[in-house]
Amino acid sequence: MNKTRMSHVKLSSLSPQAAFDLLKAEPQSALIDVRSSMEFLLVGHPTDAVHIPWQDEPDWEVNASFVAQVQELMSGVVEQEYSPAIILICRSGQRTQDAGQALVDAGFRRVYHISDGFEGPLDSQYHRNTVAGWRFAGLPWEQC
Repeated sequence: MNKTRMSHVKLSSLSPQAAFDLLKAEPQSALIDVRSSMEFLLVGHPTDAVHIPWQDEPDWEVNASFVAQVQELMSGVVEQEYSPAIILICRSGQRTQDAGQALVDAGFRRVYHISDGFEGPLDSQYHRNTVAGWRFAGLPWEQC
């Protein structure tokens, strides 16, 4: 993988359903949940998502090993002419933008973020899971 910035590659957004469809169509692709360990375990996560936090408790620093961990995860499936999709998910689609840009900057070619995240945006009563997101769409998820 080319470690230099590929200026023609950019982070793209997918709806939860489009991400699910892409994962089904391209099983070598990866769904990576970038939320904290507590969110991943207690709130729930998409079935078959790999957990690699972008920031984690207790200090909430950016995970300096994030790109290396994704490179390790994808090392068995990246080929010269085929680049599997990497799809990132967080709570509402914010953290995945920074995490995704780090992957694009590291040379990954097909990086997507789920625009509504796992729980979606807040509604008028400040609740999530009521207007958008992976769970709202009825896609497979589990809770530990």
